[in-house]
Amino acid sequence: MKLFEVYPLFDVEPVEADGYLVYDRQGTSYLDFYGGHAVISIGHGHPHYVERVTEQLGKLGFYSNSVPITIQKDLAHKLGQTCGYYNWNLFLVNSGAEAIENALKVASAFNRRKKIIAFDGAFHGRTSLAVAATDNPNILFPVNEGAEVVRFAFEDFDGVEAALKKGDISSVIIEGIQGVGGIREPSSDFLKHLRTLCDGTETILILDEVQSGFGRTGRFFAHQHAFVQPDIITMAKGMGNGFPVGGIITHPKFEAKHGMLGTTFGGNHLACAAALAVLEVIENEKLIQNAAKVGGYLIQQLEKISEVKEVRGKGLMVGAEFDFPVADIRKKLLYEQHIFTGSSSNKNTIRLLPPLNITKKEVDQFIHSLKEVLK
Repeated sequence: MKLFEVYPLFDVEPVEADGYLVYDRQGTSYLDFYGGHAVISIGHGHPHYVERVTEQLGKLGFYSNSVPITIQKDLAHKLGQTCGYYNWNLFLVNSGAEAIENALKVASAFNRRKKIIAFDGAFHGRTSLAVAATDNPNILFPVNEGAEVVRFAFEDFDGVEAALKKGDISSVIIEGIQGVGGIREPSSDFLKHLRTLCDGTETILILDEVQSGFGRTGRFFAHQHAFVQPDIITMAKGMGNGFPVGGIITHPKFEAKHGMLGTTFGGNHLACAAALAVLEVIENEKLIQNAAKVGGYLIQQLEKISEVKEVRGKGLMVGAEFDFPVADIRKKLLYEQHIFTGSSSNKNTIRLLPPLNITKKEVDQFIHSLKEVLK
């Protein structure tokens, strides 16, 4: 049997990692400025993280959520303290795609509607919404039966308002900052407009923070920069620092009913231990503050490079756009400078999502290397 090759892969195989460095089979070190789509939040192999997960593995191992689990309650309490949504409710799953699907189901169960509004350039996991937002013909599986996705241009104030006033939209879903879409950020005015419209039409506002959450942007969630409160928030990626875990947090107005949602592995012991470790490290090492400080420095340095057309993002979720496709630049950064970076659906944009514990020293190394490959 061979692997089902649906991803283009670089021929570099990481076999070990530490902090913001990864090592291949030849022992070559690479600076990780991408963290597996923002998955690595607190750095590779963080001692506290390893200790937490190893201790849990020794106690009970990988156990499902089919019995009451105290560690789930511990995680919910710690998450509420850290993100500021103290009296909300947490439902745990395994991935961002599952978080999106469950958020849509909660919304539909609440207002008994099916239509969903999404935006150009958005990527909401390997779900039906990905088809609507990215025009990717290879993503073919709508999971929410009967759902109809209505797509609008990014920040289409008038179009969204007209659609919502018809009263048949179940939910509006929008990323705190678009990742795959090229690090595009909805304005505070647009998010506030959506909040007002959703309030007036009993529509659920879902903030997709799968990539932009857990401190990456210099606040716990990216939408908190706009001081807007959604109804449902989706999470994953940096939540487990490499361990598969995701979740949704919901406003108290949503009433839980037995059988409403379900998951086999969501909220298992190891996932909860990993997520708790991430929250503890973020708090103890002030990584949200570090993301804001070092991310601001990274943006400043990128803006000084003449070839960079535009810099977008906040904290350590940054996109650098050029006037030309960046595929060759990324290859040179990887093979010549030994630095991992990311791409986006906008082929001219390099996506930067390093661990939240990097310092200005690593930023300077990246900037120097970028200038070298641009010569």
